[in-house]
Amino acid sequence: MSSKIKTIGIITSGGDAPGMNACIRALTRTATFNDVKIIGFKQGYNGLIENKKTILTSKNVSNIIQRGGTILKTARSEGFRTYEGRKKAFDNLKLNNVDALVAIGGDGTFTGASVFNSEFDFPIIGIPGTIDNDLFGTDNTIGYDTALNTVVSAVDKIRDTASSHGRLFVIEVMGKDAGLIALRSGIATGAEAILIPETTTYIDHLLDKLSKDRMNKKPSGIIIVAEGDDFGGAYNVAKAIKEDHPLYDIRVTVLGHIQRGGSPSAFDRVLASQLGAGAINALLNNHRNAMIGIINKDIVLTPFDQAIKHNNKINMSLLELAEILAC
Repeated sequence: MSSKIKTIGIITSGGDAPGMNACIRALTRTATFNDVKIIGFKQGYNGLIENKKTILTSKNVSNIIQRGGTILKTARSEGFRTYEGRKKAFDNLKLNNVDALVAIGGDGTFTGASVFNSEFDFPIIGIPGTIDNDLFGTDNTIGYDTALNTVVSAVDKIRDTASSHGRLFVIEVMGKDAGLIALRSGIATGAEAILIPETTTYIDHLLDKLSKDRMNKKPSGIIIVAEGDDFGGAYNVAKAIKEDHPLYDIRVTVLGHIQRGGSPSAFDRVLASQLGAGAINALLNNHRNAMIGIINKDIVLTPFDQAIKHNNKINMSLLELAEILAC
């Protein structure tokens, strides 16, 4: 184990995800266990550029494992997209005697980390913190399980009122480029249809299915639409249905940022703890420029360029299962 690293900086960047605080806690306590100092920089890469920092200790990360969001705050940094901004961030890291960095976030975070490493040869380990679960190199990202269960809970409640009033609800969930939340929540809630960015939405096929549902006396129903679906989202889908099926009583619900918040699930707390501890150990063993993940229960490291370019693919068998179960 290397003795060169005495201080590690950490940031949370991009969209927040439930479990980020649990990860901050694990990073801090694992570092403390190894006699390494932790400095948290606030508001993602902006914190590095503006030198907004706080010293993290085992004591001040107590009682955060159950909290959603991130105590370090987060932001998308336009300044870090420029060389001048990255140079300022590097200078501030050196000013604070930081020897390595841990960045918790998604593909945008890791893209910035990869560029930063190539320019300044600065050790960085990334931790996948995004509700989309769209990164190659890990079975699950921090926050995905909690977000999925938030959607399922909300849709279950909506189905109650859909059944009571004989309504068709078109529900939009997060997923600009990835439909994993839509797909799994759709199966879990028994949705009549699931529309995702990875597949083409054939609206005529959907309209035909709804006609059969009416004939089979299914007056109510749930359609899950990922926000990045190629037909344009829930409102466009609802409009097309209403034009073809004017007798349907249709409602649209956009779940929005409720999916990002809330106390993390037990799964996300454990995952965040494993990845946080693993990131510290990886740095202390001279690993860098990679994302840490868990595949088949094993801790693995994936170079940033692979984690970013090879996003998780949709399991097509789940799509087939969804269609069968929606008959």
